Amino acid sequence: MSESRAIIRLDENGRTYFPGDTLSGSYHLDGISSADVKAIEVSILWHTEGKGDEDLAVHHFQRREAGNRIRLELPPQGRFRTVLPNSPLSYDGAIVKVGWCVRVRVFQSGGKELLSQRSFRLGKVRPGRLATS
Repeated sequence: MSESRAIIRLDENGRTYFPGDTLSGSYHLDGISSADVKAIEVSILWHTEGKGDEDLAVHHFQRREAGNRIRLELPPQGRFRTVLPNSPLSYDGAIVKVGWCVRVRVFQSGGKELLSQRSFRLGKVRPGRLATS
């Protein structure tokens, strides 16, 4: 039996994007029956990692739900599209990193959840280096 997953594709094949560019793409669910899907969320977000507090902010969010009274079968696929902001730009520093991704979260019957994400870069900032003395 194959593992359930959400496959995320970017229309521009994951190139580096710049502020004001349109990010668009699609996702499809593999190994999940649409009858088992209660809701699907698609987020385009940035996050930091490294020293200090880690931050996360959502730039774009959409949620699709099955109906309450009559169970609507969501198609196991969808599209997303947004215009990217001016900041923060992707950054691979020695102390902190800023990354962008498309995240698909699937809520299934029985309380199961599936999370998949696809990274991309916003802008071209040279990697930082630690100062040497």
